[in-house]
Amino acid sequence: MSPSNLFAKFCLLALGFTLAPHPLTAAPATSAELIPVNTARSQMTLLVGTDQRLYQLAYGSAGNSPAIPAKTPGRDAEFYPQAGDGFLFEPALLAVHTDGNTSTDLRYVSHTVTALDSNVTLTRIELKDSYYPFHVALNLKTYRNEDVIEQWAEISHDEKGQVTLERFASSSPELPGGNYWLTQFHGDWAKEGQLAEEQLTFGTKVLDTKLGVRAHQYRTPVFLLSKNGPAREDAGEVYGGTLGWSGSYQFAFDVDPAGKLRALTGINPFNSAYHLARHQLFNTPKMFWSWSAAGKGQISRNFHRWARRYILRDTGQLRPVLLNNWETTGFNFNEPKLTALLATAHDLGAEVFLLDDGWFGDKYPRDNDRAGLGDWQVNPRKLPDGLGYLTQAAHQRDVRFGIWLEPEMVNPASELYHRHPDWVIGQLHREPQLQRNQLNLDLSRPAVRDYVWKVINDTLAPNPGITYVKWDCNRFVTQPGSFYLKPDEQSHLLIDYNWALYDIMGRFATNFPNVTAMLCSGGGGRVDYQALRYFHTFWPSDRTDPRDRVFIQWGYSHFFPACAIAAHVTRMNERPFKFTLDVAFSGALGFDLDFAKLSPDEKAEALAAVALYKNDLRPIVQQGDLYRLVSPYDGQRSALDFVSEDRSHAVLFTYQIASGPADTVKPQGLDPQRHYRIREVNLAVGTASRLPGQDTVVDGATLMRDGITPACTKEFDSAVIEFTAE
Repeated sequence: MSPSNLFAKFCLLALGFTLAPHPLTAAPATSAELIPVNTARSQMTLLVGTDQRLYQLAYGSAGNSPAIPAKTPGRDAEFYPQAGDGFLFEPALLAVHTDGNTSTDLRYVSHTVTALDSNVTLTRIELKDSYYPFHVALNLKTYRNEDVIEQWAEISHDEKGQVTLERFASSSPELPGGNYWLTQFHGDWAKEGQLAEEQLTFGTKVLDTKLGVRAHQYRTPVFLLSKNGPAREDAGEVYGGTLGWSGSYQFAFDVDPAGKLRALTGINPFNSAYHLARHQLFNTPKMFWSWSAAGKGQISRNFHRWARRYILRDTGQLRPVLLNNWETTGFNFNEPKLTALLATAHDLGAEVFLLDDGWFGDKYPRDNDRAGLGDWQVNPRKLPDGLGYLTQAAHQRDVRFGIWLEPEMVNPASELYHRHPDWVIGQLHREPQLQRNQLNLDLSRPAVRDYVWKVINDTLAPNPGITYVKWDCNRFVTQPGSFYLKPDEQSHLLIDYNWALYDIMGRFATNFPNVTAMLCSGGGGRVDYQALRYFHTFWPSDRTDPRDRVFIQWGYSHFFPACAIAAHVTRMNERPFKFTLDVAFSGALGFDLDFAKLSPDEKAEALAAVALYKNDLRPIVQQGDLYRLVSPYDGQRSALDFVSEDRSHAVLFTYQIASGPADTVKPQGLDPQRHYRIREVNLAVGTASRLPGQDTVVDGATLMRDGITPACTKEFDSAVIEFTAE
């Protein structure tokens, strides 16, 4: 033994550490082995090195399958890099073992590949520390036809005591060499889904949120990485990523000195150290990846098809047209008002009437946002005959009935808070900080979880006529403390909260399978593919001005299908009514306005629009493939089209957001060999189409090559154009 090693051994013994032989020190080198993870058009290639470590060789085209290299790659190519044992850059895992060792050395144990069905395959790779009984299982589930890879890690140990996890990424792939442009989607309340793009340079770019609950208020957990230039719609190599987590998350894009990019994605480790008991399993959230050689438009279509097939509830069902009372009444309503609105919903052709905030509270009535949250009894002064009366009244008018819930929250002015002030999230010795006059309930506390479930069950089970729920969440966490968790478990709070939330949401979806559900969080504060497993749609923003919604819906369309994006017709900023209708057509259509206050022409246009959407456009928009044609970020117009799966039917929307010339728009996704009849629809009362070629038949190849020129030149002009194969 060298003098330096003798000195190191002496120091460790002096500090009280017990030395034992390294189990793998004398282990013979093993043969290298490739582990390919394939979709139809992409492949992630992993390598078990001769040193038994797991490396990544490639992620990209399925046609570029690498061979086993002659030499084991460097440690910087590890697929799930660990801190403290030679890795120099951003690690995926940082664990503190029971003896205080802050290093981990994961080695390959085994892997299995299981075909779950003809399209879905799970590759599970078991890793173990070379010394400690510390285990990580990396799971990669592939959706072949949709070109999506789902990845997550399962961490456990058999050490005698608690291991502290200080970093625990869901995935950390290394992308092939090149220059990368990052596209993120940021915003704030009423300005969600805003697109921003920049080139990544040396160092680490971090996108994160520390809000804990409704954590997406300022940034949606999605991104695009475009290779060798800004992202284009229909060309170029692009990676898309989205994390299924409603809480605090972090994306760290680390460009090393050699120019290689590693993307670390998962729960934000800030204030989230997790003390893992012996045999306890820690699951990271699911991270979803897709790769395309045909631009970001293909990434979007990959995620849309995958979400419609595997994630969203009742993916084959068309989302109903609904009428919400909020913009008409606010908190100020009673049974006669609501009964009149039910008649309006029927006359409009809406399929659901949604009763929003304000229906509950007795001692502390919900007459404003300062009281009542937590007390989910029907307000007897507003609704003396209860919810049953309203559901029956809706049924008599052939309209489904829906209701608003915010079960995670409480007002200090409530009976619940007076009984259980320790049930809220807050900090010792600090005055409670209110947002929207409310506090978060602490879902890490079992009694709170039971109560929240009871709220949901007691509202829906006795009232089977309620077949729609809008689940809201109107504040994030500013004082992340629990009066239930032990002092050394306080950093568990925001992780335990979100897993508890999903458990409750899962019970809701399982116990009430016939209840359609909208996910809302003061707008787009909770938009991810874990929460969306339990919902049919989400409310993207409280900003319903159609001009702003062009940008908001454009942003969300990069990762979420139109069937999931609630798009309502309102009178915000009094935009032209046809423009408002046309913008709402490109999502899950709804209305939030006082139908009685519309002009006769507007009423006629609304009735015709609902009939057109339900009978003709809805299947194409909600189940078809999206092609973004003209970006609102590039000029005075936005345009997009949806194409049915069999390409027999398509609809194109164009929105003029500023005055300018009538430009040609080239539809995409049509069958070049088929012929399509062109018709402009949803015309304003008393107007005729000014579309050149109206009601003519043109082949798909010509339409996609030469395009069409809608007569839209003034701000708020819009057009809806159908293509029907003949």
